[in-house]
Amino acid sequence: MLAAFEGWNDAGSAASSALDHLATWWDAREHAALDPEDYHDFQVSRPTITRGPTGERVVSWPGTVLSTARPEGGPKIVLARGIEPSMRWRSFCAEVLDHAEDLGVTTIVTVGALLVDVPHTRPLPTFVTSEDDDAREEFGLERSDYEGPTGIVGVLGHEAQLRGIRVLSVWVGVPHYIAHPPSPKASAALLTQIERLIGVSIDLGELPDEAEAWQRGADELAEDDEEIAEHVRQLESVMDETSLPEASGDAIAAEFERFLRRRDGGTAK
Repeated sequence: MLAAFEGWNDAGSAASSALDHLATWWDAREHAALDPEDYHDFQVSRPTITRGPTGERVVSWPGTVLSTARPEGGPKIVLARGIEPSMRWRSFCAEVLDHAEDLGVTTIVTVGALLVDVPHTRPLPTFVTSEDDDAREEFGLERSDYEGPTGIVGVLGHEAQLRGIRVLSVWVGVPHYIAHPPSPKASAALLTQIERLIGVSIDLGELPDEAEAWQRGADELAEDDEEIAEHVRQLESVMDETSLPEASGDAIAAEFERFLRRRDGGTAK
């Protein structure tokens, strides 16, 4: 299962957009939809009204949908895509995990994005962690040592571990000065990591072109604002220094920990 939720865990909509991309390319089929009445405050996550194919008004309610797909050459994959619930998180996680067990899920990959101090001109940082010994050995991962507020993906991962389901956590850093969605460069970075973890080739479609357009827009923003331009130069200098071959593992780990601890309107693990 791959799980991503709009809200606190989804800077720039990078994580939810990554799952939307997979659902489209893999032609995912809906398996179940959780009743939004149980988990959402509609004054926080409001329903929307649109027109249907024949002109009728349609109300779409915020919620979570589980869908299934079988990418070519890969196993059946469940996609859990929704909005972070406003209430009853334990019941929410229990319902999602009951469906996961019914579908034979043995591994859950939670997907998130957070705002960090990185320049848009460099590869965006991704990090993958797991509490599972076998997963860390198989993929060369570390445990996360983050302590602090968490979002629904953190709670879902914890509850899944208690059920004996293997959990991996994939995150990408989104430059904080261009936090508005979409963030195609961040979504593409997440999909590259997901591809490695599930062992299935993922067609990025138009994402690379969209990422180039996103970067050009960020370049123009910096060109028009000297304060942002100077900030980008400072971030480039810091990132380049930590990327040097002689940079110690401790220095790199410390830099990522700084990324994780930045709140400033971002997300937490």
